[in-house]
Amino acid sequence: MVLSARRRWLLLTVVSAGLLLITLDNSILYAALPTLVEELGASSSEALWIINAYPVVMAGLLLGSGTLGDRVGHRRMFLIGLVVFGAASLAAAFSPTPETLIAARAFLAVGAAAMMPATLALIRITFEDERERNVAIAIWGTLAIVGSALGPIISGLLLQSFWWGSVFLINVPVVILALVATLVLAPPNDADSTKRWDLTSSILALVALVGLVIAIKETAKTQPAPLLVLVAVLAALVGGWAFARRQRRLPYPLLDLAIFRNRAFLAGVLAAGFSMFAIAGIQLITTQRFQLVEGFTPLRAGLLVAAVAVGALPTAMAGGASLHRVGLLPLVAGGLALSTVGSVLVLLNFDTSMGLLITGLLITGAGLGAAMSVASSAIMGNVPARRAGMASSVEEVSYEFGSLIAVALLGSLLTAVYTATIDLPAGAPDSARDSIDSALALAGDGNPALISAASNAFDGAYFTVMIVVTAVIAAGAIVTGFLLRHHGPGSTLSSPAHH
Repeated sequence: MVLSARRRWLLLTVVSAGLLLITLDNSILYAALPTLVEELGASSSEALWIINAYPVVMAGLLLGSGTLGDRVGHRRMFLIGLVVFGAASLAAAFSPTPETLIAARAFLAVGAAAMMPATLALIRITFEDERERNVAIAIWGTLAIVGSALGPIISGLLLQSFWWGSVFLINVPVVILALVATLVLAPPNDADSTKRWDLTSSILALVALVGLVIAIKETAKTQPAPLLVLVAVLAALVGGWAFARRQRRLPYPLLDLAIFRNRAFLAGVLAAGFSMFAIAGIQLITTQRFQLVEGFTPLRAGLLVAAVAVGALPTAMAGGASLHRVGLLPLVAGGLALSTVGSVLVLLNFDTSMGLLITGLLITGAGLGAAMSVASSAIMGNVPARRAGMASSVEEVSYEFGSLIAVALLGSLLTAVYTATIDLPAGAPDSARDSIDSALALAGDGNPALISAASNAFDGAYFTVMIVVTAVIAAGAIVTGFLLRHHGPGSTLSSPAHH
């Protein structure tokens, strides 16, 4: 069924609103975290799980939900996802304890995992002209960046007037509007009952991911529990091995590992992951640093990190529109190289010059915008239409995996470096080593020496983490540059057959 141009672009608006909700919920807690920790009395480990429960569960379920969408229909999956997301938002808003909030965040992820592959698959089905589809996918990719940038700003605005639960409650009216609009605008459901969906594979993927995240978090602690690390590493390795082995044996695998042999597809997946690692990492640590060390309000800290999205918007739109002329190599590898330069500026100026810091964030965003806008096109343009659900799932796993590893690794590293380097003044309680939040709470207004020691240690930790972020983006530029060396100006989007 060919939809009219007006209906196609209206549908793009609706599925983009769904994507905006999903990405907002990834970042909406970055600025709200200090408030949440205080109000719910969450420990530093619970605080990281409140953020991480969402991407962990989503990344584990995404592969399966894309293939399930191919089977039951992407329109139906999008509608089911919206309903679950709305219900989970209500549960999260009224959570009385850290544990119930973590459970509600996991439930939110179930709704997001159902919706997310459907958003991209519906675009792939609706836009049949390749150039029009590249523009639609670029808009979709841009909204992923906008959503992650708006999260800290919206939570900052809401926390000025309302209680912390409002950061989840805001999802509900958007869900209701998107439900009605999808029923009116979306093409008929495209179920294909010949497609098989394998629950066991989804569970194995989830086990591998949860194991990996627990291993990272626990290893980064000053006193890790060796048994827990061992069990987590075993779960990650055995889950990953069993998943890969099962995919090779299934007639309808959740993930056909052969698609990764296509270099342009692989470069697109890596570019999405590296970009989200950078965005999530920089936003998480920068909103915390400027609230806890400089005394910014959540809103002011959110507006500061929004510079990444402001930089990304023009290059993301231009990237999608010029891809057919410029080719993948300059946009993906060149974009990541540019964002490395921006990241170095942030690293050198975060505690000296606000102007240079903002310039660094803008340049970082500009590079990531270019890379992300065409990563989606590289992924979706190098698989046949019958693999649209699988390909969109792989892309979203790479987005989620990038954010997930950023929060798990960089959040844990930030705390570990702080704890290891703080030089406590005489008489200060040892529990001030746990986190800067603990130190500031213990200091109150009457211990400037402790506040100064905590701030200095946190700045050292911030500097260390920014070095890691910069090195990861630079590695991404080199790897994608090698994979896309035949995709310079004038090349086609699809990989040559001999690749």
